[in-house]
Amino acid sequence: MKKYKLYISVALFSGCLFIGSCKKDFLGEELETERGMSFYQTDAGIKSLSTGTYYQVFKTPFSAEWIYCNTIYGVDEFCVGGDGSNAVWNDYDGGFKSIVSEVNSNTSSTNAQWDNLYIGIGDANLLIQNATASASTADEIKKVALGEGYFFRAYCYLRLVSQYGGVPLVTTPSTTVNLEFTRATPQEVYNQIIEDFKQAYELLPNSGAPAKITKDAAAHFLAKAYLYRASEINDSWNAPTKAADLAAIVPLCDEVIANHPLAADFAALWDYTEPDGANEQLPELILSAQFTADVSATGGNHQHIYFGGRYDDLAQMQRDVTGDRPYSRLRPSYYMYRVYDLVKDSRFWKSFRTKYRLNKASGGYYKNGDLGIIYIVNQPGDTRFSSYELNDVVKDPKTGKTIPNAYIAYPKAMTADGALNVDVRYPSLSKFFDGSRPAVNDTRGFRDIILARSAETYLIAAEAKIRLAKLGKGTYAEALPYINAVRNRAAYKSGEDRSVYYDGGGALGASTSGQDPNINSFVAENSYYESNNIPATTAATDLSISSTGALPASDNYIISKLGLSSDYDRMLALVLDERSRELAGEFVRWEDLSRTETLVPRVKAFNFQASANVQPFHELRPIPQTYLDGIQLNGSALTVEEKEAQQNPGF
Repeated sequence: MKKYKLYISVALFSGCLFIGSCKKDFLGEELETERGMSFYQTDAGIKSLSTGTYYQVFKTPFSAEWIYCNTIYGVDEFCVGGDGSNAVWNDYDGGFKSIVSEVNSNTSSTNAQWDNLYIGIGDANLLIQNATASASTADEIKKVALGEGYFFRAYCYLRLVSQYGGVPLVTTPSTTVNLEFTRATPQEVYNQIIEDFKQAYELLPNSGAPAKITKDAAAHFLAKAYLYRASEINDSWNAPTKAADLAAIVPLCDEVIANHPLAADFAALWDYTEPDGANEQLPELILSAQFTADVSATGGNHQHIYFGGRYDDLAQMQRDVTGDRPYSRLRPSYYMYRVYDLVKDSRFWKSFRTKYRLNKASGGYYKNGDLGIIYIVNQPGDTRFSSYELNDVVKDPKTGKTIPNAYIAYPKAMTADGALNVDVRYPSLSKFFDGSRPAVNDTRGFRDIILARSAETYLIAAEAKIRLAKLGKGTYAEALPYINAVRNRAAYKSGEDRSVYYDGGGALGASTSGQDPNINSFVAENSYYESNNIPATTAATDLSISSTGALPASDNYIISKLGLSSDYDRMLALVLDERSRELAGEFVRWEDLSRTETLVPRVKAFNFQASANVQPFHELRPIPQTYLDGIQLNGSALTVEEKEAQQNPGF
């Protein structure tokens, strides 16, 4: 399938800076390429605006750091790695206010997300207005472009309301300078979101996924909007709509699931071998932010650099394309080591890189290609290892050599979490690694970013079933078929080699970097057997949950740590845990914990850097100071009291 390349159409305007004798007929030239706003009223302009809005809404967030700051930091899954440029977003300390304390030029501002989403809304409003007013009878204008406009606007507002609560609601293009805005209520914003997604659902065709917005994409996000509106953070006002919202979710999800079967192997989602390759076109994918290796395209996917732990500063190691450029921003928490069944569930071993090979051996005992780094993610109480860091005990069974850098999650029979929290060494989430980049230090990646896939659709349906059961409309057991669908995919299949591993570092063949394919840090194996200390086997595993009264041991551990007891709380914890196992690092976690009002207890339990600071008011983000300082009331700048009235509590 041809990839849709996303570019912004730029209106060019001419002018003359009059200095000294500059005259009106300077050079006597006429600019024939000038485009005014009237261009966007033509069919060509409407289509160009649609393309540019794809770029603004889907692509630009992943060229920056603010997207992980707002969606992955400050949760149970991840915390700060070796670089604290954006630690304030994770730690919830005194620097986390309407203006965040800047560490360096990499620190993301409070307004970066806000501005990006409102620019997208402005583009969407213009697209809706002009497609509606167009005299064209072509479906590509009156249905596709119009449906895209409604989708873009709903998508941006869903992100805004789930981060900030009520926000200014703007549904028409701005034609003059307007400085007076007030925040709509969350209820009003959700009403607009749901109406817009419904419009998109009715207008859009169901072809072109995952590059183009489809009817299924609208259905997936409409189901998500219903779920968000029915969540705990909105319980002060959502009672009149809750039952109907939850009832509407499952039919939408079933429709999407029927059209987007799960990939047979979870690893297929991350087996990136080249830009626009097979894994970016899997039927499971509903919508993706599109990136390309075309050097004429602007921007790039930078998310590959933020999750990697350091490997390149160790003896006999150096940075290479396959190991990526490790900015070391995001460290997996010990929750990530406890939430999986590390023997039966393949998803941890297919999501995290746990081995590197030497790529700068100096000769002698070690050679390039020998295992150089291993992370052993073992179980509490393991007595095999005397220290969290070893260089003389763990051996490579293939060569018999000791592995020079071994890091142990639970050394010395420890049962307490934390041994790996001491430095820049940790297993790296590898879902975004990109070995196709043209240079070892190139930050621009070519991989697409998945915005929606049907595994999440299953879990949206499961959560709706759990919430319906709480209302007395069904049973909790009705959620299990949806949960088991993703768990069964995650189980090891008969004959599967559990030590096999691959990630985007294996895309070296598509790189123009000149990296030697025989001398690099990527190794196509994990530390499954060294971690679990079990004999090699290719037997199938069973991850299905047969009863709501017999939840997996990993979930019972988390439920116990959180002190949960009711059937509803236990089942909600199960689906949130399952979302972690399936969607770790996929830019949804903060909103999941915020909307379910589980952020505070989970951060206190599992995020050692933020546990002392997180408070209930952190379930919403601060309204940016740039917005409060820039708007007016009755023609005057806001007073301190008026700014406080528009700010979220606690900030």
